[in-house]
Amino acid sequence: MNSPFWNLGRLRRTVQILLLLLTVYGGLLVGPYLADKLSTAFPSLSCIYDQQNSAYCVLRPLQHQLNHRVGESIARLGEVTLEAFRPLLFTFLSFFAFFIVLNKAFCGWVCPLGTVQEMLYRLGRRLGLVAHALVPPRLYQLRAGKWLLLFLLVFLLPLLAGLGMIPGIAGDPYCQICPARLITTLLTASTEEMAVSTQGGLAFAFAAIRNLLFGFTLVAALTVRQPFCRICPMLALHAIFRRFSLLQLVKTPHDNCGHCSLCTRACPMDIPEISGKDPQRAFSEDCTLCGRCAEFCPNDQVISLRFGPMTLFASSKHYFSHRSRTEKPDGTPRLCTEREKPGNQPP
Repeated sequence: MNSPFWNLGRLRRTVQILLLLLTVYGGLLVGPYLADKLSTAFPSLSCIYDQQNSAYCVLRPLQHQLNHRVGESIARLGEVTLEAFRPLLFTFLSFFAFFIVLNKAFCGWVCPLGTVQEMLYRLGRRLGLVAHALVPPRLYQLRAGKWLLLFLLVFLLPLLAGLGMIPGIAGDPYCQICPARLITTLLTASTEEMAVSTQGGLAFAFAAIRNLLFGFTLVAALTVRQPFCRICPMLALHAIFRRFSLLQLVKTPHDNCGHCSLCTRACPMDIPEISGKDPQRAFSEDCTLCGRCAEFCPNDQVISLRFGPMTLFASSKHYFSHRSRTEKPDGTPRLCTEREKPGNQPP
C-alpha cells in the first residue's frame, strides 16, 4: 500500500473548512431567525459581528454580562441577587457542556480565525516563504499574554465599565480589538468593521488596535503558525478546564522522547513540553488538540488522542512513514521543495 487510506491532517482541514463555511455563512442557509436560535445555543466560536449569521462567541456574553448584569448590580449595591449572576452562570454551563465533549478541539478544529491562519500559513509554504517560530524556547514565557488578555479584557474591564468606573465602550474590550471581527465579516463582503471611529479617543484606539492586529495576523500567518492563537484569551479559557473533558491528549514516555523533537516541530503552537519525557506536561495549556504531534511521532502508541477510554488516533511508525512523504513536520509540502536524495531526506 503506497499511502494510508486517510490521514488526520486531511480530515481536520476538511472539518475546518466545512465549519468555517457554517459559522460564517450558515445564516444564509437557515434564515436569520433559526440562525439566531442555533448560534445562541451552540458555542461555535463565530463572531457576533457577522450580521449574516447572528453568530455567537462565548467571550461576548461573558463581557456583556459582567458589564450590564454583575457590574451594574454591584453599582446599585442592594440589588446584587441571584438574578445578576444567573445569566453568567448559564453562559458558563452552556460553554462547559460542549467543552466536556470537544475540549480544546474548538481551537484546533472549529475556530474560524484559526482556520484562516492555517490556510495563510499553507499558502506561505506553497510560495516558498521562510517559516519562523514566533516564540523561541527562551522566550516561551510570553504564553502568559493570553492569561493577561483574559483577565484584563474579558473579565476586569467589562466589570469596571458596569460599575461606571470607566467609559461604557470598554464593556466589551476584547471584541473591540479581536481580529476575527474583521476576518469573518470581510468573508461576507462587509467592510463596515474596518472603519475607524472618530467619536471618541477610546473608540478610535480600539479601532486602530483592531486594524493593526488584523494586519499583523494576516501578514505574520504567512510565515508563522497561528500567530494570534498564542495570545488568544479563548485558548486561556479552554486551558482552565482542559483536564475535565473526555477528549484528551495522552502521551506515553519513550526512550526517544527529548531527542528527535519531531512532535514539537510539527506542533502549530511550537509547544516544547510535548517532546519531553513528562507525560503530564505534554497536554500543555497551549495545545489545541489538532493531533499533528501524534501524526509526526515516529513511534507506535506514544502520543494519542483519546475520548475517555477510547483511542481515536495514535502515533505509529507506518502512519509516520507515509505522512512525512508529502509534508514536513513544519508544514512545508514536500512537492514544493527541491527533491532530496533519500538518504539525506530529513524526517
